[in-house]
Amino acid sequence: MASVLVLYHSQEHGNTKAMAEALAAGARLAGATVSLMNTNEGRLDIERFRQADAVAFGTPDYYSYLAGGLKVFLDDWHIAKMAKPQGLTGKPYGLFYSHGGGGAVRGPLVKLFQGIGTLVGDVVESKGAPDQKALDACGKLGRDLAAAAK
Repeated sequence: MASVLVLYHSQEHGNTKAMAEALAAGARLAGATVSLMNTNEGRLDIERFRQADAVAFGTPDYYSYLAGGLKVFLDDWHIAKMAKPQGLTGKPYGLFYSHGGGGAVRGPLVKLFQGIGTLVGDVVESKGAPDQKALDACGKLGRDLAAAAK
């Protein structure tokens, strides 16, 4: 059974969390086991990342940049990759984000995560609270990640 890790940051409004949960539901529907982790609640142990078959990353747009918890993950990932790269690259991954009107985080998000592996599907965006279209897109991304992980 494929495993999908959903690493995201969400706090004040819960918009990114709602997207993460929709993505997780889609991956589960496709038969994957899913682990959700909110970087607002803790730091991801890089060994959990190594064990995942596919990963999704989600962030709010903070002044056109990703949340600090995801940046900490990228720092940890890079350091670990230099020491022991096995299981840290070549993964299928997906991206999603929420924003209050700008959405400029898309560029840095795509660029910073490209070393992880192969981007699956479309980057999912939500302006403010995710509507049904955004939630459906997250569900599809979850299903696509589960399929790519097999």
